[in-house]
Amino acid sequence: MNEMNKKIFITGVAGFIGSHLCRRLLAEGGYSIVGLDNFDDFYSPAVKRDNIAESAASENFELIEGDIRDKKCVESILGGGKFDMIVHLAAKAGVRPSIEDPLGYDDVNLRGTTVLLEAARKFGVKKFIFASSSSVYGNNKKVPFSESDNVDFPISPYAATKKAGELLCHTWHGLYGLDIFCLRFFTVYGPRQRPDLAIHKFCRLIEADKPIPVFGDGSMERDFTYIDDIIDGVVAAMQRCSGYQIYNLGESRPVRLDVLISEIESALGKKAKIYRLAEQPGDVRRTYADVDKAVKELGYQPRTQLSDGLKQFVKWLRRVC
Repeated sequence: MNEMNKKIFITGVAGFIGSHLCRRLLAEGGYSIVGLDNFDDFYSPAVKRDNIAESAASENFELIEGDIRDKKCVESILGGGKFDMIVHLAAKAGVRPSIEDPLGYDDVNLRGTTVLLEAARKFGVKKFIFASSSSVYGNNKKVPFSESDNVDFPISPYAATKKAGELLCHTWHGLYGLDIFCLRFFTVYGPRQRPDLAIHKFCRLIEADKPIPVFGDGSMERDFTYIDDIIDGVVAAMQRCSGYQIYNLGESRPVRLDVLISEIESALGKKAKIYRLAEQPGDVRRTYADVDKAVKELGYQPRTQLSDGLKQFVKWLRRVC
């Protein structure tokens, strides 16, 4: 192992974003990575093991199975060698499930983040990247959403935990001088996307000639962001992490749900069968990222058009199915 490698601790390393980030860093070189994942059964742990299998073969990567809430586990990792940075991606994810299990989301997302921040302080890890979410904006009437907007009005427990996570990060920055960037991700999609999310779910159902559930009238809008663009932003944030900052990472091109379905039909070459349901509690009407700050300060430049990203997703889906 190259002694000059930067040593990075990544939580949630076997998930969608974590596995892509790990692969990118190992491909670029110059990094030694310790990844933590508890292989939660929110979706198939076997899928997550497949996600991380390629990286696990690298001599510059170590996978540890454990939980971010486990203080002894986290401290044994960070106390085992000098780390340059923590990239904290692990969380209980999803707006709708958080309404059914608010205590679980509070426990994982808040306790877990606090355990990591305190371990960073204790073992001298000065740089910390926190994965936040566009859900913190709630039903913000002002668009596009800017980092300076008031986000005191989340409409789901998941969103509330992400806003609270940003506040915890600010507290540890103020008390102990940790350099922390909070990254608000906007509806990330692409190969290895979680199976419960709309694009993945819709594509699988349409491929199987089954109807897709559409909540509301199709006018809901999302700022769909391709995984490669998100990873570009995360890597840029890692390279520039200094002080305390919040950044939107999105495509800045919101798409209506009915337009998304049409684009998916084009990518699959198949028509969707639709059954309509009432709008779901906790779902925001629109997400729309103002990425000017990330463009200016991180050099962030989202490039992937939705039609191109969907083609890549379908290509991956048909390969793994």
